[in-house]
Amino acid sequence: MPPTTDIADQQVDHGLPPWQFFLLCGMLGATAVVIVATGQPISNILILSVTIVAASFVGLGAYRILSPLVAPLVATAPVVSGGRTRAALEREKTLVLRSIKELEFDRAMGKVAQADFDEMSGRLRGRAIRLMQQLDADTGYRELIEKELESLVTTPVAIPRGPGPSPRPTACPSCGTGNDSDARFCKQCGTSLTPS
Repeated sequence: MPPTTDIADQQVDHGLPPWQFFLLCGMLGATAVVIVATGQPISNILILSVTIVAASFVGLGAYRILSPLVAPLVATAPVVSGGRTRAALEREKTLVLRSIKELEFDRAMGKVAQADFDEMSGRLRGRAIRLMQQLDADTGYRELIEKELESLVTTPVAIPRGPGPSPRPTACPSCGTGNDSDARFCKQCGTSLTPS
């Protein structure tokens, strides 16, 4: 039995993309106008050529407008977690977190009594925790992200160093402080490190 794949995973080559096809038709049309209009003033030939190319772009625009009307519908269902889409859960989480901030601000301004604050804050925080758990439990996105990261991660390439030993710190003859190998003066006492 052959392996099955999703429609989204299949990549089919349909030849030229529409914009290339229309541009090619426009350029061929402009070339034909130049050949046919031999002997005409250059301004007429130029205007006709630009008109033909512009008409090809109008055709491309019409194609882009009309193609969704005749294309087959590909239904891609959003990821559903707990009977709701991930986008809806994210939106509700944002609203709940914003409500918590507003409640804390109202409490700081003295608009809300402590007992009311405790009750409302507890309910909002509980709701936020449940929403975050629902979002974390949905592993559909996590698997996609892990696959993408695996495809992007490559083994690190070691950069070869030039011949010779690696530079070693130079010790100051006066104070003994370790300095960079290309330093001319000690970073501690300022003594010259170059031989005189």
